[in-house]
Amino acid sequence: MSIPETIPIIGASWDDVLFVLFAVAMLGSALLVVTLRDIIRSGVAMIASFAALAGLYVLLGSPIMAATQVLVYIGAISILVLFAIMLTQTKAGPARLVFQTQWWAAAIAAVLLVVVLAAVVVSTDWGAESAVATSNTDAVARLLFDAYTLPFEAVSVLLLAAIVGGVFLAKRDSTSDEAAG
Repeated sequence: MSIPETIPIIGASWDDVLFVLFAVAMLGSALLVVTLRDIIRSGVAMIASFAALAGLYVLLGSPIMAATQVLVYIGAISILVLFAIMLTQTKAGPARLVFQTQWWAAAIAAVLLVVVLAAVVVSTDWGAESAVATSNTDAVARLLFDAYTLPFEAVSVLLLAAIVGGVFLAKRDSTSDEAAG
């Protein structure tokens, strides 16, 4: 038994429904990133936003970009940020955040951004030739691990050094606080 092209009850295609679900999840979790008070929960919402973006990449037919999104942004950057936050700061944010006093300027900038993006989307010719995406994962993997092996490993060492530095700073701050107190 195979899955039908469209959802029987609503008549929409699976791709359209998945796109809407991923887009709502991404936008909702992005809003949570900037509105939650607990910085750890904001970090987890950021990871959810990145995961929804990876799902959108899969729907666009670009599995290499989805894998890169998961490995780099979720697996490295987000986890590194969460480790740095957990090791160097308290979990709770201040009682009144600075950007809450400037909400009107941010709202004006957001509306202007939406207007510009809408104008670009409306004025762009979305022909069929621009919608064709080709993905050659094998060629990208060979290039990454043959020609760019050294930069790839250098980035991994840099991320490891950042984690070790964050742990060192957290340990140093906690021991100097204990010695002073």
